[in-house]
Amino acid sequence: ALLSGGCVLFLFRMPLARSLSVTSLSGLEEWDEEFDLEDAVLFEIAWEVANKGKLSAYPVGGIYTVIQTKARLTAEEWGENYFLVGPYVESNVRTQVELIEPTNPVLKRTIDKMNSSGCKVYFGRWLIEGSPYVVLIDVGFTAWSLDRWKSELWELCAIGVPWFDREANDAVLFGFLTAWLLGEYAAQSEEPPHVVAHFHEWLAGLGLVLCRQRQLSVATIFTTHATLLGRYLCAGNVDFYNNLAKFNLDKEAGDRQIYHRYCIERAAAHCAHVFTTVSQITAIEAEHLLKRKPDIVTPNGLNVKKFSAMHEFQNLHAQSKNRIQEFVRGHFYGHLDFNLDKCLFLFIAGRYEFSNKGADIFLEALARLNYLLRVNHSDVTVITFFIMPARTNNFNVETLKGQAVRKQLWDTAQTVKERFGKKLYESLLVGQLPDISKMLDKEDFTIMKRAIFATQRQSQPPICTHNMLEDSSDPILNCVRRIGLFNSSSDRVKVIFHPEFLSSTSPLLPMDYEEFVRGCHLGVFPSYYEPWGYTPAECTVMGIPSISTNLSGFGCFMEEHIADPSAYGIYILDRRFRGVDESCNQLTSFLFQFCKQSRRQRIIQRNRTERLSDLLDWRYLGRYYIAARHMALAKAFPDTYLYEPQDPTSTSGFRYPRPASVPPSPALSRHSSPHHSEAEDNDEDEHYDEDLEAEKDRVNIRQPYNVPFKNKTAAVVGANGDGEDESEKN
Repeated sequence: ALLSGGCVLFLFRMPLARSLSVTSLSGLEEWDEEFDLEDAVLFEIAWEVANKGKLSAYPVGGIYTVIQTKARLTAEEWGENYFLVGPYVESNVRTQVELIEPTNPVLKRTIDKMNSSGCKVYFGRWLIEGSPYVVLIDVGFTAWSLDRWKSELWELCAIGVPWFDREANDAVLFGFLTAWLLGEYAAQSEEPPHVVAHFHEWLAGLGLVLCRQRQLSVATIFTTHATLLGRYLCAGNVDFYNNLAKFNLDKEAGDRQIYHRYCIERAAAHCAHVFTTVSQITAIEAEHLLKRKPDIVTPNGLNVKKFSAMHEFQNLHAQSKNRIQEFVRGHFYGHLDFNLDKCLFLFIAGRYEFSNKGADIFLEALARLNYLLRVNHSDVTVITFFIMPARTNNFNVETLKGQAVRKQLWDTAQTVKERFGKKLYESLLVGQLPDISKMLDKEDFTIMKRAIFATQRQSQPPICTHNMLEDSSDPILNCVRRIGLFNSSSDRVKVIFHPEFLSSTSPLLPMDYEEFVRGCHLGVFPSYYEPWGYTPAECTVMGIPSISTNLSGFGCFMEEHIADPSAYGIYILDRRFRGVDESCNQLTSFLFQFCKQSRRQRIIQRNRTERLSDLLDWRYLGRYYIAARHMALAKAFPDTYLYEPQDPTSTSGFRYPRPASVPPSPALSRHSSPHHSEAEDNDEDEHYDEDLEAEKDRVNIRQPYNVPFKNKTAAVVGANGDGEDESEKN
């Protein structure tokens, strides 16, 4: 129906059954599944291949991050038979790609034939970890074919693309060109190849639809990282999750002028041999909005780099925290009436989607936290950073002045210190103890008084570090005005809005994103719509606790795999089954309890958080993609490959237990510093033994749920082990 008669809606109730989820994670060294890939070729197709686009130099481009970080593992698995396909963007190619001649003779003949037929196709290596091969297609060079291909799309699939939608036009060109590439590759092969084509998102999805319509011998996979309609609906402040089954999909897509995009996305989902998405919450969304239940959930991972020294990440946290403290000293000059050693740094980062990213509920919770800290006479100060790009024209003069004043004070202190040191040295040379009253003369006091006078400030420290182009209508600034958090001396919660991507070359806060995250104490991401959530995942890998929600893929994943997430520094906010006010109170409670932790308790929690990084390593999560590719091969080539799906029960999944000393509370730990006496050490060991806890966590990293997969022409691979329930053993 999708291919011949347009998008037809089937109105029937679909059960919310879980998609196949390979939930047993383990150490890779014990997973010895082998797969004969000699005659198989993998093309992974996405608009984000070697193309960061508008989200350059920042971790907001989720699909780009997925493809870039997963490439090394996939290249190791497929070797010379793995090719990424994306658009040719000259500015990106100059810095990210090394153009070379194709090493695969079939692919070389394919590219030569396409280039001789009026295309521009390039081949090279992407200069990232794993150095995968990339095939880059110049979409603009074939724009002369756009009208013809649009007509063909209408005749074949009854999908009409309006002339003014530039993104959709690019999707049409890219889709026809990728289908041409795959068809030409099959035609140039001497023997019928076993090709797997993995398409990411609707921008690449049209190529999949054309492959199936042309009946190419290709095993197809379609991954949606977030449904188009879901993102648009949530941006419109609708009660999304309670009305999933009630939306008039055609009308909603038409009202938002994305009906043609929605048709492409839905057609790709239905035409694919295997349909996947990134989380269970998005699987439910896709089942209702795209009317197909995903076959496998493929969570997003990261390349986790472990330090040889166990606590090296703690040292990096201390170094980065010192750099943030330097910025704070300048930003709050003249009003630095709080103790920086008792200061907690919180942050939220991502696209500037005020409601979707949860900035609205976060600000409200900060106002309530400010009240609680004040009435309880807490000596803790919370400084919260909002790192969300918005339209600005330059840095705020007052903010730049603060950093200049801080630098001037530092230079003054160094000058006085040198003069003091010289007098002390001369006094000691003659064998006399110095007369302290004569060590600082009148000139020294004059210099210091001038410096102090320069720090006088009549205005409050600024909220925003930049000059906003739309100050009066900015949602964050308007919310700050409403709740009254103006960085006054009486406020225990301070707010800093940095509406620009972080950069190590910035004159204001010269830190890159990773360094900044390491220096913070807590990442807060109370998103309403977050199909996966790379920001809390990156916090976890760096050993920084975070708050996410049960409406984010990351939050659902952690709830599934950890018995008590908060004990490991993963706080899961309930935004699915609670109202906004209840969720806000719960977030306030999380923040207030975090503020009551001592320094040692935070160190213990960071150790636990960092140990969870194995859960998010592509070495573990990459097997979800392996399972999807195996399933696609078995469906497309049933005479050659056999796939035997076994949906594991929830009890057989990986699950971190609750630690023995959960959670670290003020009652159990009296230390405010990691340096304490031996007697205190012995007392603390009754409650917390880090090495013992770490060993127990390593034991719980179990043998995976192996995909039972057979190659009929070769040996049987992917044995399912002895079937023993490891959860009972552990």
